[in-house]
Amino acid sequence: MIKLTVNGEVRSYDGDPEMPLLWYLRDELKLKGAKFGCGIAQCGACRVHVDGDAQPSCVLPMSATAGIKVTTIEGLSADGSHPVQRAWVEEDVAQCGYCQTGQIMTAVALLAQNPAPSDADIDQAMINICRCGTYVRIRRAIHRAAALMREGGK
Repeated sequence: MIKLTVNGEVRSYDGDPEMPLLWYLRDELKLKGAKFGCGIAQCGACRVHVDGDAQPSCVLPMSATAGIKVTTIEGLSADGSHPVQRAWVEEDVAQCGYCQTGQIMTAVALLAQNPAPSDADIDQAMINICRCGTYVRIRRAIHRAAALMREGGK
């Protein structure tokens, strides 16, 4: 029996130890925010926070999740009020939207480590792929989120 914490709630898993965390989140917990993109940890659509770090969930087997804390996009805030989520809306980042939950989770992890990133810091950290090319809006949203956080956001 594997025990892990997902969005603040202790969960138990007793299935295939090689099943990726992504499928556990989507199929068993019905948390649909993290998306399947490439299946090889390259695109970033499946990124969630694992003990605070943005990690691809498509290649993390359940056997490696014992005792970890996972935060999904659903766990950032109940109502979408996290500063990064707010900035994403204010900057109208999403186009097709498929990659955006992974982008947001990566941005949240970046801002936790660097609350005032430069453009170069953002470009280095934001390695997720956006097929629509919203990278300029993503960068603006991260700067806006940093400002919101300095003004007293989460």
